[in-house]
Parts: sequence; structure tokens; C-alpha cells
Amino acid sequence: MADLSETELQHLRHLIGAHETSYEKLNAYSSQAVDPQIKQMFSKAAQDALNTKQKLMGFLN
Repeated sequence: MADLSETELQHLRHLIGAHETSYEKLNAYSSQAVDPQIKQMFSKAAQDALNTKQKLMGFLN
């Protein structure tokens, strides 16, 4: 893989941070949800955000 430019690196850091924030918020929503289907929906969305964050972090290696 080619080296990232400074701009690409900044964008990548921003995306990683946004997915981390989404993960944290969705986890909080899931823990507060009473309806099992809503709880599951938020939990899956949180896991998806975490997975995407981890994939994006792979570009930093």
C-alpha cells in the first residue's frame, strides 16, 4: 500500500474518531433500551461501527 498523504491521514483520523463516537453512543442507547428488538438493533449498529473503526485503523499500519 502507498504511503498516505497528510490530508488523507487527517481524514482517516477524523473517520476513526467519528466511528468511535458512534460506537460509544450506540452502546449507551443499547444499554438504555427496554425493547429487546431496539436493544439488539443498537447493539448491532455499535458493533458495525467498531468493526469499521478497526478496518480504518488497518490503514495506519
